[in-house]
Amino acid sequence: MDTITTFIKNNKAISWILGFQLFRLLLLPFMGLMPQDAYYYLYGQNLSFCYFDHPGMIGYLLRFFTDVFGQSIFAIKFADFVITSITLLSFYKLASYFLSKEKLQRAFVLVASTIFISILSFNSTPDVPLLLFWTLSLICLYKAIFEDKKMFWILGGIAMGLAFHSKYTSLLLQIGLIAFVIFSNKYRKLLLSPWFWLSLLISAAVTLPVWYWNYQNEFASFAFQTSERTSSITEFKFSSKYFFGAIGHQMFLLLPVLFLIFITFTFKYFKRALLRFKIPQGKTLFLLVFFIPTFVGFFALTPIYWVKLNWMMPSYITGIILAGMFVTKKLLKIQIIFSIVFHVLFSIQILFYVAPIKSDDTWVGWKELALKTEKLQQKDINTFVFSDDNYKTSACLNFFMKEKVYAQNIIGKPALHFDYLGDDLSILKGKNAIFIDSDKRFKDNEKLGEINPLLKTYFKEVIELKPIIIKINKNQSRKFWVFYCTDYQPKK
Repeated sequence: MDTITTFIKNNKAISWILGFQLFRLLLLPFMGLMPQDAYYYLYGQNLSFCYFDHPGMIGYLLRFFTDVFGQSIFAIKFADFVITSITLLSFYKLASYFLSKEKLQRAFVLVASTIFISILSFNSTPDVPLLLFWTLSLICLYKAIFEDKKMFWILGGIAMGLAFHSKYTSLLLQIGLIAFVIFSNKYRKLLLSPWFWLSLLISAAVTLPVWYWNYQNEFASFAFQTSERTSSITEFKFSSKYFFGAIGHQMFLLLPVLFLIFITFTFKYFKRALLRFKIPQGKTLFLLVFFIPTFVGFFALTPIYWVKLNWMMPSYITGIILAGMFVTKKLLKIQIIFSIVFHVLFSIQILFYVAPIKSDDTWVGWKELALKTEKLQQKDINTFVFSDDNYKTSACLNFFMKEKVYAQNIIGKPALHFDYLGDDLSILKGKNAIFIDSDKRFKDNEKLGEINPLLKTYFKEVIELKPIIIKINKNQSRKFWVFYCTDYQPKK
């Protein structure tokens, strides 16, 4: 024990890492349920090879942790924290193949200090397992390529396949691997290696359950992830808001120092390739092929498309290793200062909720809403509850309430994976319902004063009730419109 204590004291990098992770762990019990937590928990409670909007890995993990630790918000957050902690350790192992001891420690502090690691530790998204299997894939591919260990071609294929079960953007792993082999002078011979092709074949084989689910469901998940976005991109409408919004998001996730290092070395390598026709080789090329397609590729779309803040996260793994080659002690200190300030502000918001959030993407008010909704439902035991905001309110109420809560498919609208739960809506015929609708821009306590025409189509009578007001720290923070609907008539 004394040896471990001495090691930590003499190793400032490890001290910083443990400090950041301890901070995150201590904050876990104070985190409320996010809509994403509730929705992917719903995945796990309805096991399937795939789901409408994503593959199922995050749902499987949440199912495992809640089965072991019980259905609670802490169990869900603890799952995110544990998986992300394993990702950090895997990052350290991967980075050790490329960096000297001093630079390795700097890279480790860089990644642990970021906001994106905190987000992954607190919020359930497909990116949580994606980052883990992405990193494990790179470890296996490194050993297969640079250490010529054949077994790791097989393990790498399995890891890439599991990454696909996390999120479809993991296909950039296979693209990066193929790009490395093509552009590498030394390793281009791998194109003739059966092990290289076996790895790709295994990665494809592991993904077959996802393909099978899509085949059974008219490729709904693949279509959802591609068709709408492709049509938006092909419209080619320039927007400075998208571009500068992406920059703001990335500076927030990485913090300004690390983001600027990313921009600097990206410019450096592109300049060398375009002006001197020199493509980096060896280990540097390996890092770049798993960075550039994701980071630069998505950034190239930002002037014409709203790129979500988490899409570039996989590029951070090798990007931060590259940054470790360039970051100085002074820049690292500035990064840590930024990180401490942001994390202190973040903890104040979590603990005291000082700044109201005008959005449903918040961790406050859901349990209170469930309690108030149950009281309303008790007044008429023949009622069911539903909402219409894609998944957020319905998923959160499903987590907290004993009775099943439905989504907007009740009134004939597409409802993401709620459409694939196998619900027989005909059993609700003739029942009354309570319709909950969030007022995201909460300004007053008044009723909405109008009724969604679709409600009148599916119900005999619709009456607006007094809105539900949620108080946080004695302040009115959230508002939900409430409608009592009679005699449900589902359409055939």
